[in-house]
Amino acid sequence: MKKPHGKQTFTRGSDTLRTKKISLLLLITILVFATLPSLVFANEDNDTKTTKSEEKTGDYESKDEVIYGNMNANGGLEDIYVVNTFRVTEPGKMIDYGKYSSVRNLTNLTDIEKSSGKVQFQAKEEEEFYYQGNLKNKALPWYISITYLLNGKKIQPQELAGKSGSLEIQISTSGNDEVNPEFFENYLLQIAVTLDPTKFENIQAPEGTKANAGQNKQINFTVMPEQEEDYIISADVSEFEMEPIEINAAPYSMSIENPDTSGVTGEMQGLANAISKVHTGVGDLKTGVAELNQGAQELSDGSTEYKNGMNELNQSSDELINGSTSIKEALVSINETVQESTGNVDLGKLQQLPTTLREVANGLEESAKAMDGLKQDYSKAKSQLDEAMNGIPSYAISDAQINKLYESNADQNVIDQLVETYQAAKTAKETYNHAKRAFDDVTVALQQSSGVTNEMAANLNRMAAEIEKATKTMNELDVITQIQKGFASFSSDYQDFHNGLVSYTEGVGELASSYQELDTGIQKLADGTAATSEGVNDLHTGTKQLQEATSNLPGQIQQETQKMMEEYDNSDYRPSSFISYKNKHVEVVQFVLQTESIELPEQETPEKTDKEKGIWERFLDLFR
Repeated sequence: MKKPHGKQTFTRGSDTLRTKKISLLLLITILVFATLPSLVFANEDNDTKTTKSEEKTGDYESKDEVIYGNMNANGGLEDIYVVNTFRVTEPGKMIDYGKYSSVRNLTNLTDIEKSSGKVQFQAKEEEEFYYQGNLKNKALPWYISITYLLNGKKIQPQELAGKSGSLEIQISTSGNDEVNPEFFENYLLQIAVTLDPTKFENIQAPEGTKANAGQNKQINFTVMPEQEEDYIISADVSEFEMEPIEINAAPYSMSIENPDTSGVTGEMQGLANAISKVHTGVGDLKTGVAELNQGAQELSDGSTEYKNGMNELNQSSDELINGSTSIKEALVSINETVQESTGNVDLGKLQQLPTTLREVANGLEESAKAMDGLKQDYSKAKSQLDEAMNGIPSYAISDAQINKLYESNADQNVIDQLVETYQAAKTAKETYNHAKRAFDDVTVALQQSSGVTNEMAANLNRMAAEIEKATKTMNELDVITQIQKGFASFSSDYQDFHNGLVSYTEGVGELASSYQELDTGIQKLADGTAATSEGVNDLHTGTKQLQEATSNLPGQIQQETQKMMEEYDNSDYRPSSFISYKNKHVEVVQFVLQTESIELPEQETPEKTDKEKGIWERFLDLFR
């Protein structure tokens, strides 16, 4: 808690009090002279009425308390008094409470009695009744401190009058825990500092409001209830003088109508609906990415099997070439023997040739079957991948739409995940579209390889059958001649077949080598779709939370607006008496404070003698 600075008491300005005293004395004098004859002649009747009135108890509808206080230039309280106003409903004897050092009737000439914290007076009419009560040692609900710095150094206000330089005025307010806290918690402080532009230049008040007050500049500060504030005014000053600083305190009230939130709630409802659609879209994306991931995993498995089959086929190519070479050499040898023979053909060797050819054909048929199985697995995996890729939406989201989504109140992390997933899915689809031709080429290559292998196996089987058929009629010379011609032709054709087989195995080797890179890409795609699937799952969870949090967004805005309005609504506040808790029907409690002015002392002028004074000045001297 901030400590008080200086003596703490409440007052109005000393000059103002002096003027009021003179005016009041003049008013009393005029009333005395005006009513003296009627008082003399009607003394007996008035005494009778007063006695009857004193016996009657009065009543009032409500009471106001205006607390006036004079403060020194540093904010210390010097003196304080209260003007009590009663709205009388029943004339008679009235009782009020307060520990006043003195009281004074401001309504009529009736005496007011004061004793032991109780004030008694007579209200003779059904009208407002005023009396003043002076207080001693009464603290305010606020500590107010005013500090002056000239050219960066602290200076007492008594020494500041007439000085020039760079001036800074510091005003601090804080709550006084020793006083009923309801005033600090419910009252608004308004501080007004009046400056003469002929003496103050370059006025700076960052937290104040500037206004014109006649020829002067007025700086206004507002301290909200329950707040402790520090304000600064800086200016260049010449021959410093300053009028009193005025401080008013009244219950905080602000007339605020409930704002029309229909437009905002409508937009928020649109945002909530959009978020709901985003969540639905992310759900669809989640399903599509899950299918994509499943297809990619199946493709990965099929690709691995295909790669392994290609490697096995490539590894068996040497055996196939060696076997074909042996067949080729055997055919060449047999052909030479057959061509050189004139009837003495080695039928034993000739009869073994079909068996050898069939073994080679069987090996080729097994290779063709393996290729067919690999082709089917590859086609199935590719079909699933096509379906998964086609499940990814093809619509495009522009940068402007993404930026608009970022400008909304949606969770930024969720938006980041959504954009990242969208870009990953888009990249995956574009990559697949570019690689789709390579996948189709693999399918064609598998189809062609299987067909060539089956054709070679069929040719070998036909050759074996022809040789077997021929060996059964070897006793005929014309058949031997045909066999010689057939072997010559067959040996020559098989040379071409062997050359094609070599080319085929070389192609298989190149395909196996190049497919290694393709399989690596497919494995990365499978890993990427798995990670994307997990990210979309997290995104779907986030959009679900976002949807649940924003589903009643318009209602939440309405509730928060109402709650905020209730914080500013102080219409039901009824102040307690600042003077005594015993006082009832208190309607208004207001504080009117001001500091003393800082000015150069006036030059003393010699007083006039009684002979030099007029009759009016001598009359005023009676009350000075």
